Amino acid sequence: MPLTREQIAQRIAQELKDGFYVNLGIGMPTLVANYVPPGIDIILQSENGLLGIGPWPVEGQEDPDLINAGKETVTALKGSAFFDSALSFGMIRGGHIDMAVLGAMEVSEQGDLANWTIPGKMMKGPGGAMDLAVGAKRIYVAMEHANKEGQPKILKKCALPITGLKCVHHIVTDHAFLDVTPEGLVLRELAPGVTVEQVQRITEPKLKVAPDVREMKV
Repeated sequence: MPLTREQIAQRIAQELKDGFYVNLGIGMPTLVANYVPPGIDIILQSENGLLGIGPWPVEGQEDPDLINAGKETVTALKGSAFFDSALSFGMIRGGHIDMAVLGAMEVSEQGDLANWTIPGKMMKGPGGAMDLAVGAKRIYVAMEHANKEGQPKILKKCALPITGLKCVHHIVTDHAFLDVTPEGLVLRELAPGVTVEQVQRITEPKLKVAPDVREMKV
């Protein structure tokens, strides 16, 4: 069975390492914060100027002035820091973010990312995605493997406007875990009950199947 959005986030959370500075993109990536493994201490950064994001606020105790980049209300941990966007983007562009999790509308086999606009749709702007794409040390993409029409979102070449070139390192979808390598996309893990053939059917590029391909643990 394909994974749910929560299970995709749970699988990505397994990649977190103790002491990581992490930026979570808008939408599905924000769910990763709910599944940080026990014993792992990470520091969440938001490009609108907050380092040290805490758990989601209890209903009725939200502070409308305390929000993340997606305008969702959050909490701040003891010792958190608040700063302006210039300093925030300095952290990102300076290579101080160990891992960023971003959503995507398309990813190419070379790791190109398209996630900021769809032609003809209302454009809200790229936010911090372009800076994170080139500034974060590791980029994980959280996405559905195919669109609502069943067409691949992992392509030989992106058709939508590019956010960043050759910036994606790993793709985690409802069907599979893929590594982006110079030799092409490597299929590392499969969602429970999903076959290699099913993943290839909704992936435009030819996949390289890892010798030790295994079931995703969520």
